[in-house]
Amino acid sequence: MRKYILGITGLLSIAFCLTITSFKSTNKNINPTTTVISTDSIYINHINALYATAHLKEAGLSFSVFEKAVTGFYNLKKSGQLSNKSVLTIADFDQLSTKKRLYIIDLDKKAILLNTWVAHGQKSGNDDAINFSNKNDSFTSSLGFYVTGEVYRGMHGRSLKLDGMDLGFNDNARSRSIVVHGAPYVSAGTINALGRLGRSQGCPAVAPEVADEVINTIGDKTVLFINKSVGNYSSKYLDETLAANFALDTAATHLMD
Repeated sequence: MRKYILGITGLLSIAFCLTITSFKSTNKNINPTTTVISTDSIYINHINALYATAHLKEAGLSFSVFEKAVTGFYNLKKSGQLSNKSVLTIADFDQLSTKKRLYIIDLDKKAILLNTWVAHGQKSGNDDAINFSNKNDSFTSSLGFYVTGEVYRGMHGRSLKLDGMDLGFNDNARSRSIVVHGAPYVSAGTINALGRLGRSQGCPAVAPEVADEVINTIGDKTVLFINKSVGNYSSKYLDETLAANFALDTAATHLMD
């Protein structure tokens, strides 16, 4: 069975760090000023390694956004709400709509599976998404962590339902019919004509030619994180200590398998 959390390189690195930490804490001759490696430090090093190997900086995704998304992934995994797929999707609304700001990442393979355009809501802004809401009929995007639901065929063709996991920020996604779907206004032609992508009624819409690929890849209870670095967004899934402990506990279990 594929290991959904860490590749073998990550596992060995963490095991090495844990061994060094254990040695330092038990060696009687240790210099008392020596720093013991913390769980959080190991965790940040792990995320740094994922970020570098997947070439996410070169693709335009900031480390801070990736760190938040991975932390949410681990905490949602810990809560039993995800499948065994190692796919993490990030819609980074810190970037303008003209940028390919949707990243589908395989954490096991440490690779970007797809990097493409994604639309935001009509009332969230023009090229830059600046307004967000969880209210019905707001025609805005909603921030936070989502878990992908069932595939269905609707007015936009084959689409993917989403469950918002952040109370007060996106938990009305079902009642608002916030889904992943293809839309013709997500295209280079629209950018050339308007200077921005077209906008949805709040859905993270993608180009029609990649819609099936996106839906097939991220379907079946994986994480979608819609990001905007604003001060009023908070989530219980952003607890790095819980995420780090879960990741390391899982790594230790796999090493003993």
